[in-house]
Amino acid sequence: MTSTRRAFGALAAGAALAALAPAPAASASPRGRLIARDDFRHGLGKWAVELEQGGTVTASRGVLEVDVPAGATVWFRQRLEGPYVIEYTATPVSQGGANDRVSDLNNFWNATDVRSPDDLFATRRNGALAEYDYLKTYYVGYGANTNTTTRLRRYVGEPGVRPLIHDYTEPLLVANEPNRVRIVSEGSAVRWWNNGRLVFDYTDQQPYTRGHFAFRTTWSHFRIADFKVRRLAPHRL
Repeated sequence: MTSTRRAFGALAAGAALAALAPAPAASASPRGRLIARDDFRHGLGKWAVELEQGGTVTASRGVLEVDVPAGATVWFRQRLEGPYVIEYTATPVSQGGANDRVSDLNNFWNATDVRSPDDLFATRRNGALAEYDYLKTYYVGYGANTNTTTRLRRYVGEPGVRPLIHDYTEPLLVANEPNRVRIVSEGSAVRWWNNGRLVFDYTDQQPYTRGHFAFRTTWSHFRIADFKVRRLAPHRL
């Protein structure tokens, strides 16, 4: 009887811990019309780069390479409006380079700047994270804080205010391993997948449904490929 109680207690504790972490789930292939893409073979014409302390951001031979010593935000210039799904693959590089710190696969999406709500690029930003407090946007920090946290935030356009929706200690980044990211913006449904796992599933009663997407990182080195955006079809997962 004692051993049975111990076993039941261990199972209950395990279930409680599991409830704190994002659950694995199968991701369906998106169906819908392609509305934007970049194969990263023709330079940075579709992107706007904001760097805190320099570094390099290039797009050639099928790869967007971000190799930076501090904050970097790489905005997709085309404004997006839901419902849509974004897909891309990002690999954190760890090969001994000065910026090869495996950390911070981050995204903004449906972003507007309260200082220039009709034109995100009319306001100048310098790449430091605090500059983005003026956004209304969703923000994922995957493997942030030196690859120790994975978080979802909903920015509200106020300095110093970055409301936290979910805060996990896993999943995290693995050096030199690809992350196949899928972001769903569908009305109040906000979802962020990685390698077929549903990491964030949030229902927003006052959703952001349009705005700009960006890759965001700090002191890191990433190679990004296969960026696509599709209009969500009526019949999907």
